[in-house]
Amino acid sequence: MTVSIHPAVDKGVKAGDPKFAGGSFKCKCTQAPVTMSLKGNVLHNHMCGCTKCWKPDGARFSMLAVVARDNLQVTANGNKLKIVDPSALIQRHACSVCGTHLFGRIENKNHAFYGLDFVHPELLDTPGFAAPEFAAFVSSVIEGGTKPDQMSAVRGRLRELKLEPYDCLSPGLMDALATHAAKQKGVLAA
Repeated sequence: MTVSIHPAVDKGVKAGDPKFAGGSFKCKCTQAPVTMSLKGNVLHNHMCGCTKCWKPDGARFSMLAVVARDNLQVTANGNKLKIVDPSALIQRHACSVCGTHLFGRIENKNHAFYGLDFVHPELLDTPGFAAPEFAAFVSSVIEGGTKPDQMSAVRGRLRELKLEPYDCLSPGLMDALATHAAKQKGVLAA
């Protein structure tokens, strides 16, 4: 039996359109949904196994990408958005009615990812966004209920989908975090 990862990739990862210009997101409410607009494409799209990220029903992983903060705008019913956990590094803004996470924001100006917002691209109404590139925090799916003896099959399925599994972020993103920290400490020139 094939291991389910997320409805958006279970039948294969769809290639993105390099000319993708953006679109609209909306929560799962049937009445007065929260809507947002995105200018441009998403970056670093990936599958995330952490237990803090929003997942659609039945998904083992979330689909998560980043966008420039200035390219994302709430366009309707923003009064329904609430921060899920005010103490978390990523301030996840979710609809207070249906629970769908619309975006996550890092408010710490000293963080390497400040200025980027985290979004769930499968909520976009327009196809063609950049395809997921890897899977992050894979072991964390155990905390979400996956049995440890299933992890070999989970990692195998991710590799079949060409989504290299990591138990942190991808090497390029980890390098970016370490470079930022080294510059802040004066180890590297800014």
